[in-house]
Amino acid sequence: MTDQGAEWQKWRSRHRALVLLLALLIAQVTQPISVKAHEVRPAVVTLSQDSTGPVRAEIKTNIEALLAGIGPEHKDTANAPEAIRYNALRNLSPTDLQVRFDEFAPVWLRGISLNLDGKPAQLAVVSIAVPAVGDAARARISTVTLAASNSFAAKTIEWSYDRVFGSNVLRVVKQDGTVEEAGWLQDGKSSGALNLVTSTEHKSSLSILAKYAELGFTHIVPKGLDHILFVLGLYFLSIRLRPLLTQVTAFTAAHSITLSLGLFGIVDIPASVVEPLIALSIVYVAVENMLTDRLQVWRPVVVFAFGLLHGLGFAGILLELGLPREEFVTGLIGFNLGVEFGQLFVIAIAWLATGLWFRNKQWYRQRIVVPASLLIAACGLYWTFERLVSAA
Repeated sequence: MTDQGAEWQKWRSRHRALVLLLALLIAQVTQPISVKAHEVRPAVVTLSQDSTGPVRAEIKTNIEALLAGIGPEHKDTANAPEAIRYNALRNLSPTDLQVRFDEFAPVWLRGISLNLDGKPAQLAVVSIAVPAVGDAARARISTVTLAASNSFAAKTIEWSYDRVFGSNVLRVVKQDGTVEEAGWLQDGKSSGALNLVTSTEHKSSLSILAKYAELGFTHIVPKGLDHILFVLGLYFLSIRLRPLLTQVTAFTAAHSITLSLGLFGIVDIPASVVEPLIALSIVYVAVENMLTDRLQVWRPVVVFAFGLLHGLGFAGILLELGLPREEFVTGLIGFNLGVEFGQLFVIAIAWLATGLWFRNKQWYRQRIVVPASLLIAACGLYWTFERLVSAA
């Protein structure tokens, strides 16, 4: 056995855990996935009370997932045993879906707890708005409004949402009009007593920035598998730093532009167009990695164009969570920073796993870059066709 072959066998024996982890990742990302249509997202809950009326809870949620019984244990509705029922519900008209939900509402309400000044309130559904059957690449998000039987002006409010219905993002509109973000509640966790009258404390811009930066980071790691693979595609082009920095800069500038334009409503391209193209961008960078190890003059331009698409994908989550007007700019900056930290984290892990040890080996490109790029391209190609079929 040659020295090169012996070195390769040594690498395999020392990195079996890394190989297993990579295999598990590939198995995960090659499952059927359409980020907008199948991902189980948290409900967005807004609690409010005017000076005379009852406390209201406006809940934006995926009614079809609730009716189908798809809970938080499933990250993707397509992988749930109830997927067939879920898809059938997605094709119902707003009127028919509302009829189904009216039958289910008593069960749902038993999983919701609202305390006003420490006393439980009885909740009832007062309205429901179901969008028409539209873009198949997006989950249909309906709005259900609940009202508490208590009509007095409460000073404190406490909310909890049964874990079987998934997580929820909670916002409280206080009686003075200010909005407080109570956070992302998971596993049925209670919000604790929240002041409903006025803001008890002024949130610093730094704390708001940190909150949305965390949200942006988690949107990449671990939730954004398609974005992770795209960044890895940028990383594997060359072992030199300059090509990587050039690509990341182009990508960052592009997605920052469309993230902002998407949030302001200036650019709105259907997810049925954006999502397949994002998958196709993964295929392109991976295939080019197998054809060349140099930064061609057109690569930054193409990466910039694909970055514009990824930015529209990033804007979707902030639009769904309802970024408060008073936190708009700070939240936008924080989310964008979180996305950048997520991308750098992915690159750092990839470099520690491969570049740190093997970038100077003669076989680095043949045994690491080309196989990794081939797997990335296969995943991207699979997602492209899957998303096109889902959108059809």
